[in-house]
Amino acid sequence: MTRFAAVSILALSCASAFLAAAPAPELSPTLKAIENRYNHAQSLKLDFSESYLAAKHPTQSESGTLYLRKPERMKWEYATPSGKFFVVDGKNTWLYTPDDHRVEKASLKMSEDMRAPLAFLLGKLDFQKDFQSFQTHKDGADEWITALPKSQNLPYTQVEFLATPDGQIHKIRVTTQEQTKLEFTFSNETLNAPVAPDLFVFKAPAGAQIVEAQP
Repeated sequence: MTRFAAVSILALSCASAFLAAAPAPELSPTLKAIENRYNHAQSLKLDFSESYLAAKHPTQSESGTLYLRKPERMKWEYATPSGKFFVVDGKNTWLYTPDDHRVEKASLKMSEDMRAPLAFLLGKLDFQKDFQSFQTHKDGADEWITALPKSQNLPYTQVEFLATPDGQIHKIRVTTQEQTKLEFTFSNETLNAPVAPDLFVFKAPAGAQIVEAQP
């Protein structure tokens, strides 16, 4: 799977019938605090840095500002590399890369972009529904949670969260089926930030080539 090959937000809720029938894992106080914090937010703004680690490849790092708004609206504005953006408008995803002046479009249900699942921060968080097991360990005052998804038919095998006792997420690590890792570090979070709806309306850069993913 390439870096921009992708995961649907809705895929987080898919699980086999066997696993769905298994007893729900006990949630730690931190996981309960995460659910409470983000399930009650209507919008979110934060700074991010993103690192992509793959065997035999140099680490790639990017950064910028992330905006989210219910329902299922998201925009990643990149400062590094300048001009790059990724938009989820509730129906489609749009990725613009300025180096090749190209836009990749996919329906939200088809999208496998590894940024897409992060919209769950403004969805309906339900860790017991989406994951089969959790492991936790302390990192100073914060806590790392390693969560294994119920479905084995996803492009990722585990998700790790670093969160404060009151539920603020500082880092998310996603491990893919190919054992590559995406790590997102968040800072300067503002809950219920004044985020205008038109921020999530895709506007094609002049002259950009638009390529649509095929079903």
